[in-house]
Amino acid sequence: MPSDRALAIEAGTGLCQNLLEPLQRRFGRIAIRSAFRSVEVNEVGNINKLGCAKNESNYARHIWDRRDAQDRVGATACVVLPAIWDRFQAEGDWQKLAWWIHDHLPYSELEFYPKYWACNVTWHDKPERYISSYAEPKGILTKPGMPNHDGDHISEWQALEVAL
Repeated sequence: MPSDRALAIEAGTGLCQNLLEPLQRRFGRIAIRSAFRSVEVNEVGNINKLGCAKNESNYARHIWDRRDAQDRVGATACVVLPAIWDRFQAEGDWQKLAWWIHDHLPYSELEFYPKYWACNVTWHDKPERYISSYAEPKGILTKPGMPNHDGDHISEWQALEVAL
């Protein structure tokens, strides 16, 4: 259970209304692999090397009921969009979805993984607009200050519109 229910509801509402619901409206059903974690659950996941970052790193991410070090409210869900995975499995195809989200939704952070193009989708009340990946090509796709951050990226994601 969240220790600060009001904050968890605020963060979860921001995530759902701004990111998850628009993604589902556009691309169909989404599969949520991980979302809210209590401090206690996240700590067990971190100590046992189950893919959870330290609690302080997960505040305003998977731990929705705590503000982060920048005093932001936020929430993360790890999601898979089956319609995307079913049609786009070539190396680097995760970037199509990344650029579509970048151009259409008020995300804060996106972090992609190789299996099914799973993505940690993060909403913050003060967004960063940062995209990284563990899928090939690995690393930072964009962040503020990079030459590719601003502007229209339709050439990168247009195949999604045609296929779906």
